[in-house]
Amino acid sequence: MNTTAPSLTEVTTSRFVRIKEGDLDLQLHYNDAGQGNQVIVMLHGSGPGASGWANFNRNIEPMVAAGYRVILMDCPGWSKSDTLVCSGSRSDLNARALNGLLDGIGIDGRVHIIGNSMGAHSTVAFALAYPQRVGKLVLMGGGTGGPSQFVPMPTEGIKLVQALYRDPSIENLKKMMNVFVFDTSSLTEELFQARLDNMLSRRDHLENFVKSLAANPKQFSDYGPRLGEIKAPSLIIWGRDDRFVPLDIGLKLLWGIPNADLHVFNRCGHWAQWEHVEKFNRLVLDFFRD
Repeated sequence: MNTTAPSLTEVTTSRFVRIKEGDLDLQLHYNDAGQGNQVIVMLHGSGPGASGWANFNRNIEPMVAAGYRVILMDCPGWSKSDTLVCSGSRSDLNARALNGLLDGIGIDGRVHIIGNSMGAHSTVAFALAYPQRVGKLVLMGGGTGGPSQFVPMPTEGIKLVQALYRDPSIENLKKMMNVFVFDTSSLTEELFQARLDNMLSRRDHLENFVKSLAANPKQFSDYGPRLGEIKAPSLIIWGRDDRFVPLDIGLKLLWGIPNADLHVFNRCGHWAQWEHVEKFNRLVLDFFRD
């Protein structure tokens, strides 16, 4: 009998679920890996062509090997999930979607959540709306929509993201990605092409994000005044050289969340889980085990 565990690929872990959560009635795509009793949810950022797998494929296997079940949700309007126009808070919408996903696949207990950029905003929204479902939180490059005190808003990176949504070309993609990370040597032509193909395969997502910005330019809520309500142990991770969401936003989270610690990676942009993958994985696993 062959007892070899199935390989962890996007295809072998790909799943769909229909959710009905408040005003949401849509199909979500997610990846489901591992068999552990404790669950880690990973929430991706908002860039064109983003997905749970694209954002976190370097982090899944170590978490599964450590005994966790790992769920990657593709937020509404991204990847293989249904598209929509969001005229309200995107953070709150994603939080409702995650609640519907957990209900839909029968996860009743608390979950740990790792959120990157938009995913961090959504993590905070989820922790405020559903505190009984939250274990520990990891927030990277986002978490509250308040302005930076030192960098003009919107930042250089956010301007490039919005330009890419409006004109999804390889040139605009490279402009964005070249400020996305600190060390651009890891950005291969294959990576660029794969990201571009993913973007162009769902032009409806691109068009609806632009429509969403027109309906509500402030897609991500400022939760600064409510951060003190979050009781969950929280680990804030930032890149010193983040040109999308400046480091002082991470300090706001540290000041606002009562039970939070901050780790800053040197020589790191907006994608800590990619740029410092081995250190990131050890740091997060140690935090979850404590």
